[in-house]
This record gives sequence, structure tokens and C-alpha cells, in this order.
Amino acid sequence: MTFSFIRKQKIESLNVDIEEYCHEKTGARHLHIAAENPENVFLVAFRTVPKDSSGVAHILEHTVLCGSEKYPVRDPFFMMIRRSLNTFMNAFTSSDWTAYPFASKNRKDFDNLLEVYLDSVFFSRIDPLDFAQEGHRVEFETVDDPASPLVYKGVVYNEMKGAMSSPTSLLWQALTKYIFPSTTYHHNSGGEPDHIPDLSYDQLQAFYRKHYHPSNAVFMTYGDIPAQEHHDRLEMLALSRFSHQLIDTRIPDEKRYYAPVRVQEAYPIPENEPDSGKTHIVTGWLLGHSFNLEENLEAHLLANVLFENSASPLLKALETTHLGHSPSPLCGLEDSNREMTFVCGIEGSEPDRVQEFEALILDTLNGVAENGVEQERLEAVLHQLELSQREISGDSYPYGLQLILSALSPMIHGGDPIELLDLDPVLVGLREKIADPEYIKGLVKKLLIDNPHRVTLLMSPDKQLESRRDKARAQTLASIKKSLSESESKAIIEQAQALSHRQLQKDDDSVLPKVTVEDVPLHLQIPEGDVKQSIAVYEQGTNGLVYEQIIVPLPVLTDQEKDILAIYSYCLTELGCGDKNYLDMQDWQSAVTGGVSAYTSVKGRIDDVQATTGSLVLSGKALARNYQALGDLMHAVMDDVRFEEKERIRELVAQIRSKREQAVTSNGHALAMGLACSQFSPASALAFRLAGLQGIQAIKILDDALQDSVEMDKLADMLSKLHDKIRSMPRKYLIVSESEYAALCRADIEARVIELEASAESLKLHAVREHTKAGWLTSTQVNFCSKAYQTVPVEHEDAAALTVLGNFLRNGYLHRAIREQGGAYGGGAGQDSSVAAFRFYSYRDPRLEETLADFDEAVNWLVSQEHEHQALEEAILGVIGQIDKPKSPAGEAKVAYHNLMNGRTPEQRERFRTRVLNVTLDDLKRVAQTYLVGEASIGVVTNAGNRVVLERLGLTVQEL
Repeated sequence: MTFSFIRKQKIESLNVDIEEYCHEKTGARHLHIAAENPENVFLVAFRTVPKDSSGVAHILEHTVLCGSEKYPVRDPFFMMIRRSLNTFMNAFTSSDWTAYPFASKNRKDFDNLLEVYLDSVFFSRIDPLDFAQEGHRVEFETVDDPASPLVYKGVVYNEMKGAMSSPTSLLWQALTKYIFPSTTYHHNSGGEPDHIPDLSYDQLQAFYRKHYHPSNAVFMTYGDIPAQEHHDRLEMLALSRFSHQLIDTRIPDEKRYYAPVRVQEAYPIPENEPDSGKTHIVTGWLLGHSFNLEENLEAHLLANVLFENSASPLLKALETTHLGHSPSPLCGLEDSNREMTFVCGIEGSEPDRVQEFEALILDTLNGVAENGVEQERLEAVLHQLELSQREISGDSYPYGLQLILSALSPMIHGGDPIELLDLDPVLVGLREKIADPEYIKGLVKKLLIDNPHRVTLLMSPDKQLESRRDKARAQTLASIKKSLSESESKAIIEQAQALSHRQLQKDDDSVLPKVTVEDVPLHLQIPEGDVKQSIAVYEQGTNGLVYEQIIVPLPVLTDQEKDILAIYSYCLTELGCGDKNYLDMQDWQSAVTGGVSAYTSVKGRIDDVQATTGSLVLSGKALARNYQALGDLMHAVMDDVRFEEKERIRELVAQIRSKREQAVTSNGHALAMGLACSQFSPASALAFRLAGLQGIQAIKILDDALQDSVEMDKLADMLSKLHDKIRSMPRKYLIVSESEYAALCRADIEARVIELEASAESLKLHAVREHTKAGWLTSTQVNFCSKAYQTVPVEHEDAAALTVLGNFLRNGYLHRAIREQGGAYGGGAGQDSSVAAFRFYSYRDPRLEETLADFDEAVNWLVSQEHEHQALEEAILGVIGQIDKPKSPAGEAKVAYHNLMNGRTPEQRERFRTRVLNVTLDDLKRVAQTYLVGEASIGVVTNAGNRVVLERLGLTVQEL
């Protein structure tokens, strides 16, 4: 026995068995979550404790995946992505741990990935050139000319320049810096751009040797592979070569403040932008241990009581106060660190509002301490905890990985992961505690009011900050250059040449394991529903939850009505209904559902993107015992919602604006692609108008205009009239539940259905097929570039080859040119058949013109060279992996139904999949020469410093 068995426990609510083991020689811990699920998940994590903001843990995460003892190739991680049927592959750097997870439904593929991951993390080469590429380096602007200026380069360096362009990221880093004055959380584990160049190669190696050892590791697995099989392979592939080592990566408790602290920081905004109403004010408290289940759940309970919804005391105060524009995105509990942090705040304020803000927060908390909270609200909070415990998610991350990540923090920090996963017994205890009316009163006093470790941070805009920072960086580089000897200048040039040679060399990838097309399942697994008239019921293993959707076709809309569609769908579930105001509705939702939301969808036909259909989708979920209450609530929203709460609508518009502005620097590549494709189809034009850059600009203008009561009245009236038009349209219903509830749910819907004849024609959008060349300016230190070509819809026989072409160009050319050589955090290409477009993109990119040129060179590379069949097979595998990627049981059913409604029948989906498997190299060259020629559309998101570049390229320029 290489691993000692510690314990085993069944968790009924999750339908899994948890097994815990310890490796006898090294002390490495293994938590196995045994489940009847073929999507197996693996994760290895190390406690990593940086002592500065040089990004050492983050750069190491990148670098260890760049070649290992057994796989001495340049980029085994990205090479394995291409040779795999994985459902998830990534690596994460948190504030005090680094993790390497993957998931796959194919056992051969799982074993391949396990072999590569273990060799990468335990026997990495840590090549100096990989450190230079992934971390940081200096190069001459003209690489071989020592007379040209020096510049900083590096993937992580540019990634963090992009990340730290976000005011939210700056706000969080500044707050934690003061909440944790002496422990590792004081530092930015991702790396501050100005500190990243301080990290040396020797320091990186020393950090690796100390932290990446089994004695400092935890292994976590999920799925139907037995734990013993994992043990045998872990021992054979890695652990047998290690013995126990004393590694002190313990993190001490933070030293407490004896009195609250008030601090001030700044963040950059463009020089031509007004700075009024742009100050962030946040207050954070340091709480107890995240790994102590009682302390953790008490903190969660209090956070939910105060922030669960708009009727909750603290969120209500922040949403309705005149002191700011909207609640801070940081509001809530952060429990991933060893010690938890509770944060509340506002954005869109002024520097002189700090004292008023603190008074508002403390008055609200004192009100809770004095008056308590209604028992119904406390029951609703526990109901939400129960629902989240039971729901099988997995539409973004694999479900097994989500369970693993939930248990990772206690594994790292010394708590009990099984206890944290098995919440049912704890919920019983909490239900007993909340019966005491003094419990919440005492909790808010203990954790917040009487807690002196409190930091209030004022972060205000500074128009000169960006230019001062750029000037300081330029001065630093000039000083470095001035001090260079001739031999040091020569070494910089030689390193650049060596790195370029390394990036261009073709490694022997035969050393890496792989799956092939022969390993691909023959058919898709698509759930079938019972569709009768307007009601569809899908029976799925939902672990005691019911999901319901009401789908309504959109009627013909005026231009003004189209412009407010996104506001309408956001407000629909956030307002009062019938005799209930919006606060009552929020309480009703929390008490009986897991949330109700709405969205609109406009799609082109599978054979003609110019012919569109649109619908409003109202979605809800609940525990099965509440299926009737869920139906009551959803029909109340559809039939009785009121648009009379104008102040509430104004708050909601402010929230939409805040969320969209925050997302620009994290979602810039998608915004750039949306810009490039904005006139390719009616659906893409509407998406750009509602949720793209034009939509962000429009919501800012609207939000400012709503200070005028006349404009507010006009918007409320338009929303009400729009709703009247939509609710008069016929409805379809989708139910997803376990088989025992299916008939009950159908009967409940049948009893409610009123067959409506459409009082208006369905939405029609004018055909559009034009090119765009535009650049939008915003506050960002990096660029997001896109180039798009008009192609074909999904049913066209060339759509499959174009889809494979995206992977082929990324794997063979774009990854090297844009990420490795260009220094962008990411880049690629892909076919978007929904708008009949092929799109190139880059993400957090230091370059602009050169990247747009690389997009063209990728096509030249394809058509001018001979290519290996293996490269084609890898591109096909990537597409099939995405097609076959599993979702949650409810997610699978929703996708199946909505695909069916949009013409993507199981037969059509199988036909497209078969076409993908049959794509040839000749097909790739043919479609490239057919569609990726002639005029391309261009979309760029950048900063004001690149205005001249955009104008030189012939792009129209707009400011966000």
C-alpha cells in the first residue's frame, strides 16, 4: 500500500462517496470523490506563498507547463490540448495556492493527461528561455538594433497589464494590501506589472524547488475511476521518486488592527474623461478562518442576510443611497484565503463622501443588531444554501471540478473538506440557531460592528496616473539601457535571437501521448424530450431540482423598443408584480426558488443568417417540492409585472452600466470580434447595438439621462408598452426534472396554459451584410484586435471545414506568432456560423498593427505550405471535443430543446459532426482561398495613445 486509508463518507445530497488517503512516504494527501460519472477530474495543488508582488507563483504556473523531463518539448500543455478529448484543461494561480486541473470522459485521454501533468509539475525543466517568454524580459524595440529603446516583454507581464487595467482588480488588490498588512495576501500573487521585472530566474527556480514537492501537495480526483487505480499511477509516474520533506509554507494569522483604518489610493482614467462621480469607496473587515466550518457558515449566513437580494438590509442601503451610483462589485464574502474578508461598498461616488458612507454602513448594521431580521428572510437564506448544495451544475466548469474546488480551500488551509461538502447536517444546526431572535443580532455585532480590523478604502480617479506610470517605466528602461555594457547589449540581442529560434523550431511531438479520431465516440448523446403542443418535458437526473422556462416569440419592434430589449429583460424579474413591490418579489424568489432570470435571443436560420427569429426566455429553478410555487412566481412575472417603480428602474440601469463597464478589459476580445462582425447579419448588428461596444456607450448615455424625471417617465412607459406587446404573444414551456416529477410538472403547466393567438407578427430584422473598420478607445494598457471575413451558416457544407480551420490556424501559426512571439496573453481564430463569419482575435495584446498583419500571414502560411495529417487530426479533435463537451443534466436538456426550436435537430447536429470528422487538408486550403480573401472587417479595442495608429490604418475611431 503506497497510500494509507484515512476515512470514507457518503454524502447523500450529492450522491457521492468521499474517500481520504495519505501517501505514506511523502505525506501527500489525496481526496477522492467517487461518483457514477464517466467525466473524471484530476487536480494537483500546491500551497504557494509569495513574499512580494513579482508574480513568481503565476509565472511559475506558466513555466512548468513548458517542458519536462519525460516530455522535453517546448509547449506540452498547448500541444496536449490539441491531442486530447479533454472537457477541461487549465492551471490556476490563487493568492496562496497553485492548481493544475483537467477533466476527460475518455479513459485513454485521462491517462495521457495525467502522465503529462505529473511530469510537468514534478519534473519541469524551467528553461531560462521559457521564463523569458512567459514571465518577462527586456528587448530592444528593433530586436537587433542596440540603438533603439528597450521595452518590456512577456506573456504574464502583458496579461497582468491587462488585468490591472480593470478598476475592480485595482480596487481589490488595494483593499487586500491594507487588510493583510503582513501576510502573503498583502501581495499580488498574479504580479504587479511594475514589480514583475524584479523577479530573477534564480528566484523562480528556488520557489519551484521549495513549493513543488509532494510533501506540499494535495491530489484531488472525481469520477468512476477507483482511488486505488489513481494511487498506482501516482506512485509509478511521480511519487516513488520522492521522500518526505519538511516544507514550511504555513501562513500565520494576520496581526489585528486595534482601530479602524482609512486609506486612499488612485486609479487611472483617460485625460479627456470627466472625473466626477467616479470614486470607489469600500469597507472591508477581516473575519475568522475559512477552513473552520462553523465560522465559515456563520460568515456566509450573515453575508447572505445582508446581501442576498435587493430586499436585504445592506444591499438595499447601497442600491438606494444618493452617495454613489451603484453597489461595488466587491460586495460580499471572500472565503478562498485562510482568513475571510467581508466587503461592502459603492462606486460612482465622490472623495468627500467617505464619512457619510461609513455612517450609512454602520447605521444599517446597527439597525440589524438592534432589530434583527425577519424569520422568513433567515429561512430563505437557508433555503438558498440547501438548493446550492443539491444543484448539479457544470455548464461552465465540469461538475466534479466544482466540487473539488469547493473542497480545495480546507485541504490547503488545514480544514475538513468532507465537512464542508456535506452541508446537510450543518443546515440542521443553523436552522436551530436562527430560531433564536438574538442569534443574528449577536452575529452582526461580533463579526462586524465590534470588529476593529476594518479598512475603508477611497479609490479616486487620476487623469495623470497613466502618463506618470508610462514615464516612470520609460525612465527605468532608459536607465537600464544607459548602464548596459557592449557585452550586455549583445546578450540581450542573443537572447532574443535564441528565443525566436526556439519559438520557430519544430519539436518531436511523438514523445507525447495522444488520442486519435478512432477514439472519438461514434455519436452525440442528445437527451430526448416529450414535446406535446406547447409543452416540452425532459426527464434528467437533476438531484431533486426542477427547471422551468417560458419561451415567448418577440413581436415586431420599433427601433426604440429594440434599443431597450436588454434593459427590459434585466428589469423583468427585478420589479414588483401585482400587489407586491420589488422588495416583496425579491423575498418571494429567495423563499421558493433558486432564482428567476430573463434574456432575449435573436438567431439567424441555420441555412440563412439574414432570416432571423427572436424570443424572450424566462428561466427559473427550484427544489422539486416547490415546483408549483416556481410556476406561480414565473407566471406572476409574465402576467403582472409593473413598470411603475421608476426609482428601482433607475437603480437597475445603473447596475447594468456598472457591470458592462467592468467587463470591458476582461472581455475585450469578444467586444472586438463583435465590432468586426457588427454588420455581417441582423443578429450581429442587434447584438452590437444591445450588448456590444455600441450598447455600452448607449447605456452610459441613458443612465446619465435618467437623472431627468421626464426621461425616466419616458423609459418606464416604453418598457410597459413593450411588455404588453410581448406578453400577448403565444408561449412555449420547457420543464426539466427527474422522472418522478415530470407528470406533476406537466399537469401544473397545462392547468395554467392559456392558448394565445399572436396579436402581432413575429420580429423581423432588415438584412445587412456590410464591412466595418473601426477602433474604440477606452482605459486599457493592452489591445484587443480582431479581423473578420464573411462566410456561411452552419448548414452550408463548408461550415465544418471553416470550423476546423480555426483550430488549425491557431495550433499551427497563431499561438506561436501572437502569444509566444508577440507576447499577447492569447489569440486565435474561429468560425461563428450563427452570423456566418470567420474571426481572428487577440487578447491582452501589446501589439496592434503587427497582430493584424499576423492574421493575414496565418492564411498565407496555410496556403503556401504542405502540412501534416496529424495537425489536421488535432484540429478536428479540438472541434469534436467542443461539440461533445458535457453540460449539467439540466443544461444538456435546455441546449437540446433550444437547438430543436432553432432547426438544429439531432439529425442536423450529427450531420455537422460527421462533416467535421471528414474534413481534409485540401478542404482547409479551399475554404481559406474561397472566404478568407478580399476585404476584411476590423475591430480594435485599445487606448487613446493608439489613436494615430488607428487613423493610419483607415479605421474610424470612437471613444467608449
